[in-house]
Order: sequence, then structure tokens, then C-alpha cells
Amino acid sequence: MISHPIGLVRLVGILEGISFLLLFFVAMPLKYMADQPLAVRIVGMAHGVLFIAYAIVVLRAKFSVGWKWKRAAGLMFAALFPFGPFIVDGGLKKEQLESESAN
Repeated sequence: MISHPIGLVRLVGILEGISFLLLFFVAMPLKYMADQPLAVRIVGMAHGVLFIAYAIVVLRAKFSVGWKWKRAAGLMFAALFPFGPFIVDGGLKKEQLESESAN
């Protein structure tokens, strides 16, 4: 999966999406309902690092696969929503399989 640039985008996207969900549905409720702000600091930092990693692998894939800027921007836009990376993963999987079978 990670040997292909699109596979790496998929992997980091899924990890970023999981961190986003953990931040929204676990860490933030702990902070505001249980007065435990440490969870947001830890999960928030992990999510920030994964978001930056996602941006880097999307740009890397854009240049190595030949995506247009609109495609890369669409993937980044999807990452702004909690379930976005999971929604675009199906299309990325299909694109990865087509790309691998063409080679």
C-alpha cells in the first residue's frame, strides 16, 4: 500500500481522519465535560502533525502521479471535515489500483 504514492496518501489520510475523530469525539468532550485538557493537547498535537504529513504526501503524489492542482486541493479540502478522508479513500483506492495495473 505505501510503496505507491497514492497508497501513502491513503494511509496518512486514514490516520489523519482517525486523529480528527478522536479529537472531536474523545479529546474535546474530555476537555469540556470532564475538565481534562491534556487529551486535547496530546491528540491535537498528533492531529496537527498528521495533517501536515497529509499535505506533504498529497503534494508528493501530485507531482509523482501527475494530478492537477484541483485534485490535490480537493483532497486537502476533504481533510478539513471529520469524515472527509474516509469518503475520498474509495476513489483513491480505485485510482491506485488502476495506476498499479497500468504499470
